[in-house]
Amino acid sequence: MTKVPSLGHEQVIRALQRDGWVVVRQRGSHIRLQKHVANETLKIIVPAHRPIKRSTLAHILKQARLGVDEFLRLL
Repeated sequence: MTKVPSLGHEQVIRALQRDGWVVVRQRGSHIRLQKHVANETLKIIVPAHRPIKRSTLAHILKQARLGVDEFLRLL
């Protein structure tokens, strides 16, 4: 398994957008994205930090239902 990288929020959001996520709003340093899947709407919040901590990014990917390798292909 590949390690979770340390990336800035711009790169993370760009990669998530390639996966179908849409930026809904931003309040302060928190950016909310959502994605419609089957019969539900997934929502995640990405902190506008540079870089985002690896543990935080790991939790974001888990909520987004993405594996690390799958995420790295989106970069």
